[in-house]
Amino acid sequence: MPLTITPQIELQDWEITETFVRASGPGGQNVNKVSSAVELRFEAERSPSLPGPVKTRLRRLAGRRWTKEGAVVLQVSEERSQARNREIARDRLVELVRAAAHKPKPRVKTKVSQNQKRKRVEAKKKRGEVKALRGGVDL
Repeated sequence: MPLTITPQIELQDWEITETFVRASGPGGQNVNKVSSAVELRFEAERSPSLPGPVKTRLRRLAGRRWTKEGAVVLQVSEERSQARNREIARDRLVELVRAAAHKPKPRVKTKVSQNQKRKRVEAKKKRGEVKALRGGVDL
């Protein structure tokens, strides 16, 4: 079943692979027997459902989770349940792709007005005069 990110972006099953591995950390015998941690791999570079700019933003947002092959790898071992870890991993992938799909507002360069520059210089001059008057008295 496809994973819906936005109305325009829908990830197909073949783009996502999940492998289950043993989790590290505390958990007693359970941690040695059960492969509850999930490693979700999303083939972002080969994905036909992601537009180019979204892929570029996703690469930047993913950081170290982006592989040389162009895949995003997420590892989750927070819960003892394999199903819950799988859910968390899918939710994180959805959030990451949604964040990449959001187009940032372009920055508009602004200039300081001539009036503001003049006011600033006048304020500096006035402050300088006040400080100059603090000097010692000449007899």
